[in-house]
Amino acid sequence: MSGDDLGLFTDPEADERKPVRKRDRERDNARAKAKKRKKTALWLVVALILTVGMGGAYYGYRELRDIGSFEDFAGGGEVDAIVEVQDGDPVSKIASTLYDNGVVASARAFVEASKTDTRVTSIQPGFYLMKTKMSGQNAVARMIDPKTRVPAVQIVGGLKLTDIQADGKAVPGIYSKLAAASCTEKDGAKVCLTADEIKAAAEQTDPVALGVPDWALADVKRADPQFRLEGLIMRGVYQVKPGVTAVELIRSVIVSSAQKMQGAGIPGGTMNTGFRPYEVLVIASLIEKEAIEKDFGKVSQVIYNRIAKPMPLQFDSTINYKNNQPHIRTSDADRNAQQPYNTYINPGLTPTPIGSPSQQAIAAAIKPEGGDILYFVKCQKDGTSCFANTFEEHNANDQKAQKDGVY
Repeated sequence: MSGDDLGLFTDPEADERKPVRKRDRERDNARAKAKKRKKTALWLVVALILTVGMGGAYYGYRELRDIGSFEDFAGGGEVDAIVEVQDGDPVSKIASTLYDNGVVASARAFVEASKTDTRVTSIQPGFYLMKTKMSGQNAVARMIDPKTRVPAVQIVGGLKLTDIQADGKAVPGIYSKLAAASCTEKDGAKVCLTADEIKAAAEQTDPVALGVPDWALADVKRADPQFRLEGLIMRGVYQVKPGVTAVELIRSVIVSSAQKMQGAGIPGGTMNTGFRPYEVLVIASLIEKEAIEKDFGKVSQVIYNRIAKPMPLQFDSTINYKNNQPHIRTSDADRNAQQPYNTYINPGLTPTPIGSPSQQAIAAAIKPEGGDILYFVKCQKDGTSCFANTFEEHNANDQKAQKDGVY
């Protein structure tokens, strides 16, 4: 008797349903596992959110707790500290500078103290003699005190590097002015560089280390060391940091002057002049010494015309430069002396500039007025010059000037 006859397998599709049910169970198990994984991930996300939220809440609590709390020194300061305020620095930048130099315990100490005095917003660029470890309030009071700011050095047009004697008095040159600005206090004593120390550094240090611009390097290296930096510090105001070395001090001024010259047109504006940038600087220094500003363009034209001829410049100012005398008329002996700055006997320009040129003199040196003028003489007591194309005209102007008591 077969199994079929016994009724053991009454459903012919039973064998086909068994694997189907197995697949269903596997699918259900997979779904259950996926659901479990989703729940685990959900709880992880919730935990993360709670953790971040608690951290954020703690951070917020800490910030709220610390409002009005910041580091601040208690005293009026300890040792000297020189800080620099740049042009356009806001209060926050000044505060950071003070903090970086150890003046205040935190930038915020200065910022908070400054809210009680609006004069802080008017602090001028320059160097300030402060103290380390000052309270914010004391730092504000010292910063707004005019005596705290280191005086700037004012260089006038025509000023020489070294002192000159005029009417029995010493007229301070650039080196003396820089020396006076170099002073700082150390342990209660005033310490300054001397003019001789600055002069020695200027004459003995590599011009590159002194910040001499590339366009002037070759001429500076050829020049007599005592004259080689003449003219490279043009007229203007210079901020000098006290307490630095002589080399650092000179370099800062030379670099600043080179930037001023670039704005005035040296070297960029000299391309069509027929002269090298350094020669234009020499011309500007001659103009500065020989004329008042309204005559700069005409004196420049005289220089151009005489060099083109060629014809000696015959300027008393160049002789007086070498003789270290003020700008006065020269003697026959002076005009016949063999020396490189004697433009009565030497053709062309002087080896170096003869003083500090102004922006106006540089502009005139780059662009002379035009015309055929070859002569000029001071013919009015205010310094105005009379110009002439011929020697006869010039001689008449000269005689009239003497008659009028101009010189």
